[in-house]
Amino acid sequence: MMYYLHLLAEQVKGTNVFFYVTFRAVAAAVTAFALSLIFGNFVIRKLISLKVGQPIRTADEVRRLAELHGGKQGTPTMGGVLVIGAVVISSILWARPDNRFMWLALFSMVFLGGLGFADDYLKVTKKKSDGISGRVKLIFQLILAAIVTAVFLSSPLLDVQARSLYMPFFKAPVIENMAWLTFLFFALVVVGSSNAVNLTDGLDGLAIGCTVSVAFTYALLAYAAGNYRIAEYLQVPFYPFTGELSVVCGALVGAGLGFLWFNCHPARVFMGDTGSLAIGGLVGVVAICCKQELLLAVVGGVFVLEAVSVILQVLSFKLTGKRIFAMSPLHHHFELSGWKENTVIVRFWILSIVFALLGLATLKLR
Repeated sequence: MMYYLHLLAEQVKGTNVFFYVTFRAVAAAVTAFALSLIFGNFVIRKLISLKVGQPIRTADEVRRLAELHGGKQGTPTMGGVLVIGAVVISSILWARPDNRFMWLALFSMVFLGGLGFADDYLKVTKKKSDGISGRVKLIFQLILAAIVTAVFLSSPLLDVQARSLYMPFFKAPVIENMAWLTFLFFALVVVGSSNAVNLTDGLDGLAIGCTVSVAFTYALLAYAAGNYRIAEYLQVPFYPFTGELSVVCGALVGAGLGFLWFNCHPARVFMGDTGSLAIGGLVGVVAICCKQELLLAVVGGVFVLEAVSVILQVLSFKLTGKRIFAMSPLHHHFELSGWKENTVIVRFWILSIVFALLGLATLKLR
């Protein structure tokens, strides 16, 4: 909404800044951060009053982990509503309201946030760590992927490039037309991204800290993809609608930092699946809109490592009866290996920043 203030530039000096994506992206980040700080304590008190405390795995499931995290039992979860609310409000306030990508990204976040909320609700009511079944989650994630595919392929302006597959280090698409595989590819991105962030959310501030570096990187990628001169210079796909996603990503950066204020160790609130599924889905959809889907595997390297560790652990145990890691996801392996929780968190944040820088470096290596 603030975008239209630039129309007053002739009458009110200085309002032309509202036209620029860079200004509005920074403003969205500051707004989301402020909203998180202002409403953070209120949300936490409300969650405590609703008695939505996080259930912790029992000692029978993994004795050592229960000893390490037993003190966290009862910490309010579903804090992801704070992140979602801050991102949605800031984006609507600062992004162009006529931009379809902005609405698609926000819809994806709210859609998966609702799925995560239902999952968290079942966990806290049953007082167990099991919520919605994996099959049901997958069905809803595939529904979202179908909606994203439909939005892309229904527009003649997006149809051709939407079906193309771009890879880091290559200027031209490696596949010109994925045809019906487009849906499967988008589904892989949405499902993989949302689940990877969900798996990473196991320590205080770990997932949200890594989210900040990923969101900041995709704010830059979205801006590049939406600016014809920059896109041509960097040899990346140009989408005229993509620039506004910088505002959404900026809002996610601000909301992430604001949530980290309360989620840092020792956490006063957890984001729960409400936040992790929503954030992962949003990032995945932004990557699709930028046509930088495969680069997400580099930029979100920590999320990928966490997801791969779970896959390898399951495969190894089923095939050989042996475990590769002391426990998966990977952050628990280092915890059980003797690392302090804060040590694991900060080192994973460092890795996330390094992966983000590597992702940005690929823009000139084409």
